[in-house]
Amino acid sequence: MIESKIIFTGPVGVGKTTAIAAISDEPPIQTDARASDMTLSRKANTTVAMDYGVIRLDESTKVHLYGTPGQERFDFMWEILSQGSIGLILMLDNTRSNPLKDLTFFMEAFADLIEVAPMVIGVTKMDLQPKPNLDVYRNYLHENKINAPVFEIDAREENDVKNLVMALLFSIDPGLEA
Repeated sequence: MIESKIIFTGPVGVGKTTAIAAISDEPPIQTDARASDMTLSRKANTTVAMDYGVIRLDESTKVHLYGTPGQERFDFMWEILSQGSIGLILMLDNTRSNPLKDLTFFMEAFADLIEVAPMVIGVTKMDLQPKPNLDVYRNYLHENKINAPVFEIDAREENDVKNLVMALLFSIDPGLEA
């Protein structure tokens, strides 16, 4: 059995927990606790350790999905969860005040992983806030010499999340069959 690990990260409320639940072949494991700080204004519960799910690509290939906590105070988990990962899915919330700042922050926080593994970016809530558009993100990445595909996604939609995972896997092995 071939087993791999992918990390989902991004700010609080971006949809990491929802995305993993949307595609996991098993009921996901969630470590949610009642939000007690500024997170409470965005959602009632927040991830404090990780989210975990798994998808089977075929009979012999399993991908473990780990979602990081979005709050910086839990950043010690980011490095722990990144160990052994084959790639990073960075999710951004277009309704936040400065999603490009979030992009920069998470690229710096996960720089060690991005240096050795590919990254794919999924932008959520573009239906609520269309700017910045995907070209702004792509230009920003290009200016910073980062090669990463960028997608508009709805974290509740299985196909949107699967597209992120498949884009990441294709960047590792372009010969994969969808």
